Amino acid sequence: MKIVITGGAGFIGSNLAHALTLRPEVSEVRVVDDLSTGFKDNLAGLDVQFAEGSILDSSLLDRAFAGMDTIVHLAALPSVSRSVDDPLASHHANATGTLCVLEAARRAGGVQVIAASSSSVYGANPHLPKHEELRTAPLSPYAVSKLATEAYLGAFHHCYGLPVLPFRFFNVYGPRQPAGHSYAAVVPAWISAMTTGQPVPVHGDGHQTRDFTYVGTVCRVLTQAALRGVVSFDPVNLAFGTRTSLLELITELESVLGSPLAPRHLPPRPGDVRHSHADNTRLRSLFPEVEPVPLREGLERTAAWFRGQAR
Repeated sequence: MKIVITGGAGFIGSNLAHALTLRPEVSEVRVVDDLSTGFKDNLAGLDVQFAEGSILDSSLLDRAFAGMDTIVHLAALPSVSRSVDDPLASHHANATGTLCVLEAARRAGGVQVIAASSSSVYGANPHLPKHEELRTAPLSPYAVSKLATEAYLGAFHHCYGLPVLPFRFFNVYGPRQPAGHSYAAVVPAWISAMTTGQPVPVHGDGHQTRDFTYVGTVCRVLTQAALRGVVSFDPVNLAFGTRTSLLELITELESVLGSPLAPRHLPPRPGDVRHSHADNTRLRSLFPEVEPVPLREGLERTAAWFRGQAR
């Protein structure tokens, strides 16, 4: 099987590239990435074909998708707060970029597209746990762009028969997740702060909850989806129904790292949801064999990776 990953030099994409190159069923892995948020060093030592460029470049996509069996579309401009600062950039990368990928997949002969959406599409809907039949109520331009992503997948499936699978990612964390920028996700930002003796920034009161999912678990699901050709025009939550408050996460990280921390409370960020907790019924029905890495184990693996990078 031949698989191409858009955004394959980024956090989730590079972890997936590492996982796929270990599978005997996968004969070729290609990566498309403009390196705006990814790093080529994430692919060091891997036998992958790398194409640097934007998913808005149709000719680049045509070359990258030629002869491939599956496209795992992870290229995006991440971060709710980044989208609040620059909504047009998020729309171009996430919504228009997805449309370009789908058109290229159609030109390539109807290649399967597995794509990343986000739990942020649930937004202001207060119902917990979040199941896929809930009304979406996005609170940020990022969430709107991800809702457009999964809507485009559904439309291309219905109009052109394109095999698609949209996943709603919840709070994914793990090795290779960048920490050193203003839009960093909470786990890498906090580990970096704790290991350098800096205060841990907590936006809001810390009682907001998240369904943290280890990147290795996400990659196992994505790998199975590609190898088995799983198709669903309906979105699928990619999380396993856990609910951890940010204050509980601080306590867990203190235990993992063996040192106390000093939280610094900041104002809540515009566009952030209060609680996130996945119903995983649909995911379990499609991928019953995948068992998630527990939070404690995932944090230990993540902290070990960060320590290795500091040497």
